Amino acid sequence: MCAISGIIGLSAEPEVIHKMLKTMARRGPDGENYFQEDDAALLHSRLAIIDPQGGRQPMELEWEGERYCLVYNGELYNTAELRRDLENLGHLFQGHSDTEVVLHAYAQYGWECVHHFNGIFALAAWERKRRRLFLARDRIGVKPLFYSRYQGGLLFASEMKTILAYPGFPARLGRTGAAQLILLGPGRLPGSGVFEDIQELEPGCMAFFEAGIWEMTRYWKLLDRVHTDSFEQTAEQVRFLVEDAVLRQMVSDVPIGTFLSGGLDSSIITAICAGKMREQGQRLSTFSVDYQNNDQYFQANKFQPNTDSVYIQCMVDAQQTVHEKTVLTPEDLVGALEAATIARDLPGMADVDFSLLAFCGRIRKRVKVALSGECADEIFGGYPWYRDPEVRERAGFPWAQNTKQRAALLNRDIGRNPEEFVMDAYNQTCRESDILPGTSPEERRMKEMVNLNFRWFMQTLLDRKDRMSMYHGLEVRVPFCDYRIAEYLYGVPWEFKDYQGREKGLLRRAVEGLLPEQVLYRKKSPYPKTFDPRYAELISHRMQELLEKDAPLWQLVSKEAVKTFLHTDSPWPWYGQLMRKPQTMAYFLQLDFWMRHYRVEFCF
Repeated sequence: MCAISGIIGLSAEPEVIHKMLKTMARRGPDGENYFQEDDAALLHSRLAIIDPQGGRQPMELEWEGERYCLVYNGELYNTAELRRDLENLGHLFQGHSDTEVVLHAYAQYGWECVHHFNGIFALAAWERKRRRLFLARDRIGVKPLFYSRYQGGLLFASEMKTILAYPGFPARLGRTGAAQLILLGPGRLPGSGVFEDIQELEPGCMAFFEAGIWEMTRYWKLLDRVHTDSFEQTAEQVRFLVEDAVLRQMVSDVPIGTFLSGGLDSSIITAICAGKMREQGQRLSTFSVDYQNNDQYFQANKFQPNTDSVYIQCMVDAQQTVHEKTVLTPEDLVGALEAATIARDLPGMADVDFSLLAFCGRIRKRVKVALSGECADEIFGGYPWYRDPEVRERAGFPWAQNTKQRAALLNRDIGRNPEEFVMDAYNQTCRESDILPGTSPEERRMKEMVNLNFRWFMQTLLDRKDRMSMYHGLEVRVPFCDYRIAEYLYGVPWEFKDYQGREKGLLRRAVEGLLPEQVLYRKKSPYPKTFDPRYAELISHRMQELLEKDAPLWQLVSKEAVKTFLHTDSPWPWYGQLMRKPQTMAYFLQLDFWMRHYRVEFCF
């Protein structure tokens, strides 16, 4: 994995390029380089995983009269097959990196190369003679790509901080950005960078920029299809797709490991990886996170019914992995607040971000690549809101049922009715869901739920995983984001996914025999959080200090309204399953730090 950026149609002095490269160093600590001609520059910082010597970027190629230059962030998981196809068409390769295959694929197929890729990617290809830029992002949105059409030119980058480093580019917050931070945060509108004049190329989208003209196209989305497989055939196909995705994503020229929470998804990935490594006479490295004193303070609830430790040990014993457990203190979490905000370039999921940031730092000391179980819940219907009829049938985003309480915090006019703003975004996503005519009302609703989670909640989690891991130069792969799994599962009827009335029942049936019974049938539990009252005390103390200051935060939200909000028990978390009162306070602390660190200016 890497960081990429570019400057097209704008001044790109050497000091500007180096300033932007400096913001990319954490994502790509193994080297930096850039290509420049006239008013076009492509920048790259590298985390070397495949072919450390032959995969250097920017990478250039001359083919059939055109000269190409590529910067690319990601991994292709069908590199070998695609390389063979290209060799049969006359292409010659100097090394074995996927970067070289991506470059040759673009030279051969043009924009249609994206249909040949199975992987996660954000790429930029510059056609030097035509002076045209091509940008593309993977189907699911695992790898980020932001851009700004600035002063007639174009800036793009893996992270917004790199665009903000361009001289004169303002860190401005408009009405829509402010509305997102308070009414939707830490989620955000698809395609929005929250900052004014910064957008994100959406998953499954590509664009050309030529002579100042921007043309963007969606090349992939979830499409409904008639499902003709029986339940047993479906389970068999799911088993094949999951195993194939995991095995493909083990490719690496550096050591790999897996996240292991003891939950279904991470355990499936761990079992497949450990089995493959045993065949090679090796043991898999696994990693888990816990919190100081959680054995004393853990409080079971409907979202988090039990702790992970027993199930983790069960998997370690069954797969004979080399396991490392990271134990974080409340001080570790609070101490990561600022770094996590900088990593994401926005306020995020509070201590769920903080802990992952610290955890990834520990993992990076052992391995450079890790596989993680994100996104199975969105695709297989694992979240509580898929299964709670009351929440499922209620209009609005199921992970943030608190718009009225959020709206009461605003002290600036966002130009629209807050509830209308949220519901418009929700309804648009529901309307965009591809659903076959004649679909039953229940099945229609479940497909809407999948699309809502796919376009919104999953993107927040993918942001979190990418930014927190890449901040430490750790590449985290997410096999359940293989687009083939998403495409197949979208057409599978809900009654199959809900097999035996269990969350992710189909997935459990598909992997029978792979996991110990107690892990296979463990009730879903989310990413662990701390229950230590010391964490709440530390966060409360910092919030109290903020309430006594004339802080930037109070330009956006009412100090008195925040006091009231934080002293009122809400039946709903701020966001998702885990953001309760301490996490909500941490979110506001992040928001204030964000406004100060980025010198955010209001433009409304």
